[in-house]
Order: sequence, then structure tokens, then C-alpha cells
Amino acid sequence: MSRPNEKHKIVEHYDLLSPYYHSLWGEHLHHGYWIRGDESKETAQIQLIEHLAQLANLKPGSRVLDIGCGYGGSSLYLAKNYSASATGITISPVQVEMANRAATTQNLDAKFLLMDAESLDFAAPFDLLWSMESISHYHDPARFFASAAKFLKPGGTFALTDWFRKAGLSAAERKKFIAPIDKAMFVELREMDEYATFLESAGFQILHRQDITERCAKTWDLGLEIIKNKSFWSLAAKLGPDFLTYLHGYQAVRSAISSGNFVYGLFVAQTPQTQDPHN
Repeated sequence: MSRPNEKHKIVEHYDLLSPYYHSLWGEHLHHGYWIRGDESKETAQIQLIEHLAQLANLKPGSRVLDIGCGYGGSSLYLAKNYSASATGITISPVQVEMANRAATTQNLDAKFLLMDAESLDFAAPFDLLWSMESISHYHDPARFFASAAKFLKPGGTFALTDWFRKAGLSAAERKKFIAPIDKAMFVELREMDEYATFLESAGFQILHRQDITERCAKTWDLGLEIIKNKSFWSLAAKLGPDFLTYLHGYQAVRSAISSGNFVYGLFVAQTPQTQDPHN
């Protein structure tokens, strides 16, 4: 049975659209975090990175793995502002090329690799795993978290944001509010409690868990304005019904936020300071 988050669909989508996202959405491919409410989209996006980095207690010079890095915005920011040595991974060849070109242009300690997050392969562990709005694309998040823990140093940190569905939705509510998002956005939304279970089962201690939907909801008001750009609808005429479904997904997310059924949340978790010698 086909799933909404089939990897080949995700690759095709981001290979095609990343240049458009970059020109219309900017350096960062994720939500904004509004503190006052009148900040620009760009400022709000930086505030989200800073909010997560501060909660993660990111130290200068840390080795960071940006999992599902898009075209590299977070990695480049952390390399520039925290002197991080950043490695980003994505399954989109176009995004790898865009991110590496930006790192070279800005002369930053960041490199980008074509790698499936569900098949991580690195020789040395990292100080921080970072993931913004990526894990909901994965087929087996529980297995992913168990694997990811192996690539962190003892006492290392995993900082993530993602899209979730409200806890306890009925089958009818999931069909009405969540299924259209899953289908349009190539995701399978879960509850925050499920991620908490996955993290704890993988040996993490959860340090911070926050529902920041209200701070981030304005993203979708702006997104609905941005996709009014004629270039997107010209693409829809060329690419057909799947892309049209994607564009209508923006309204589906906004409606789910308004009804309280879509949640934007974050976790910061840590591995034990010493490894269990029996593992």
C-alpha cells in the first residue's frame, strides 16, 4: 500500500521546488517563532533556531549533525554564529548542491551529504543532533531514534522540532483534519507523546518538551500569501494534481491549527553521560 511519505515523492518534490522555496521563502525552510508578533518572517525563523539552540545549550565548536537539513539554513547559521562544525544530510541531491555551494560561498565549516536519515552512517559521533521538521517524513521514527542515539557522544543532545497531531483525535477527526495534511505534505503526523516514548525507549532523557504552536502559527498565514505567487500556480498547471494537492495542503494545515488539531512542538533530549558497558 502506498504511503503519503514515500521517499521518491519527497526527493522529487524537494529537487524540483527547493530553488523556488529559496527565492520565495528565504534562507530557512522552516517555521518562524514570533515573540512580539510583529517580527519579519526572517527574524522569526532565526528566533526559532535561537530558541532551540539555547534550550540545547549549544556550545561553541560543537560537532553538529543537521538531520534533514534542507538547503542548509540551520547548519550555516550554527556554523557562523556558534562556530559549530556542521554536517547536514538530506535525500535531495538538489538541496545538497545548493547547501554546499552556500557553505563554500560563505567560507563556513559546514558540509552536506546525500544520506537517508533512516540509514545513518558516520565514523565518529556528534555533540548535537539537530532536526527541524524532518522526522514526520520518516517511515519508522522509533527505529530512527534508536539508530540516531548511536551517533551521539555520551551526554550528547538531540534537539528537534516537528509537526504533530493533537492527542486523542477520533478516527473522524484524523480523517478530516490530519489525512489531508499527510497526503499533501508527504508526512505521517504522530502525537508528541509518541515521540516522547520513542526518545525514552532509545535511552534519551527528555530535558525540554514544548508545544509552541501559538508562537509559530503565523507561518501559515504568510505561507498562504506566498503561494499566491503566480510561479507556483504555473507549476501546478505543468505538474498536475499531486502538486495542486500540495498547494491546497497549506490551507489544510492552517485549518488544523485553527481547530487545535495540528501541533508544532519541540523536544530537547540527552544521552547518558556514560555508556552502559553491557550495550
